[in-house]
Amino acid sequence: MSIDKLIHKIRNRLWYHVSYSTANKKIHPYLYRSFWHFMLTTDNKQINDTCYFSARPNPGAGIGHQMANWITGYWFAKQFGQKFAHIPFSTKKWDDFFGFGEEETTVEELVKTGYKIRKLPLFNQLDPKAIAFTKSIVQSYAGKKVVCITEQDQNTDEFDEVEQLKQKFRQAATRKNDRLIYAADSFNIACHVRRGDIAEEKHKNDPSFTIRWLNTDYYTTVLSQVLKNVEVDKPIAIYLFSEGDPKDFQEFDQFPNIHLCLDMDAQNSFLHMMYADILITSKSSFSFIPALMNDAIKVCPDSFWFDYPDEPKWIVTDDNGAFDEQQLKQVQRKIKIQ
Repeated sequence: MSIDKLIHKIRNRLWYHVSYSTANKKIHPYLYRSFWHFMLTTDNKQINDTCYFSARPNPGAGIGHQMANWITGYWFAKQFGQKFAHIPFSTKKWDDFFGFGEEETTVEELVKTGYKIRKLPLFNQLDPKAIAFTKSIVQSYAGKKVVCITEQDQNTDEFDEVEQLKQKFRQAATRKNDRLIYAADSFNIACHVRRGDIAEEKHKNDPSFTIRWLNTDYYTTVLSQVLKNVEVDKPIAIYLFSEGDPKDFQEFDQFPNIHLCLDMDAQNSFLHMMYADILITSKSSFSFIPALMNDAIKVCPDSFWFDYPDEPKWIVTDDNGAFDEQQLKQVQRKIKIQ
């Protein structure tokens, strides 16, 4: 890593610490140039049709986390009446996979044409007053060539843009390369068991990792319940997506026709979770985002950091893996009728 890149990385980390350590304090907005611009701008009645809006996918985070960042930018661009500008993911494969960047203006392109980047103070995305105040900051740039960017990891629980995401995904050039291992004549159940980083010994006592952990018996309980209540007239196949050695998943040997997908790459794992007939998620954005884009039934753990959509296809378990079995049966019957 070059000296310039190292200095840039250190500066970003220091700023991240400062911004979040002051987030709930009165001094916080005063740290931002965009806030001062708003304070020193007289009432601007212009229609803000020159500015763009974006959010940066956190380059140090996993794809689920980055996807949540991207959705934030897309969502608030609509709320604030701005044009959306794309910032690439840390790995180009994901932009290609989702179709992001196709027929979209990028922040980099805008900067080359004279646009300035202005970061916005953190705000409570559940507080209408905070959203209105942030919109006023954005509006103060009407008539100027500015890209407003949310603070890193400023997220939203709103996922009203999922249909647009699905459309982008379906139209992506990479769809021609998709290959599913699912049998067309089977009812395919996908189960994401989060291990990887949270299974490392150094993280065993770290609360930020332990809250993401679910014991193996949680997953076996959910799978057992699903199999007991599923009503299908074709063979059932189970696909378990995780990381590790097969011996770490011996408890799943009790289930017939189970396939361990431990070496499948991230894009293919994501793809298969999207197209499962039932998706069992973990406490991970890596399976939550495919669940959003999956049109079938999702069985998800409670105590997750995102709110699940209030829809029958989203079945929420308790901490032990128990869920409303009647809900599963009713949703299945409704899907059959449709």
